[in-house]
Amino acid sequence: MKFVAICALALIAAPIAAQPAAPGNFATPADVQALVERIGAGMKPGQIFAMAPLVRADSSVASVEYWKGPGRPAIHPTDAEYAIVVAGAGTLVMGGTMTEPDVTNPGLTQGTKIEGGTSRPLAPGDIIMVPAGVPHWFGVTGGKLALLGLKLPQPKP
Repeated sequence: MKFVAICALALIAAPIAAQPAAPGNFATPADVQALVERIGAGMKPGQIFAMAPLVRADSSVASVEYWKGPGRPAIHPTDAEYAIVVAGAGTLVMGGTMTEPDVTNPGLTQGTKIEGGTSRPLAPGDIIMVPAGVPHWFGVTGGKLALLGLKLPQPKP
């Protein structure tokens, strides 16, 4: 009888366990890869960017960013951006001057291109730190680029 009760509890709990959990403050490499796959599978045709939170601590959130194509160059005026490449491949252009800047919101300015930046290839395991106020752009090689990223607010002078 105990065996039947345990099996019944396992069957009841199975659908709950299969659902993605709300972000906690710990994730395994398998959690990261599962989120990368879930984001990629959920993207609509023609969609080039999606992101989802992975871990959080208070107001700080580390998210997985999934790129299928190049985005627009960006500047985060008050936040540094830290990222680790977790899947795919691409290119990072950082520094230089952004052309045609457009303030999308107080934390993001986007432009049309970067002139004079430094270009670097990206592969899984690469670590990126973009200082606050520095133009940067991610290109995609081979279909996808997935980053585990975190914005780091900089102290006000």
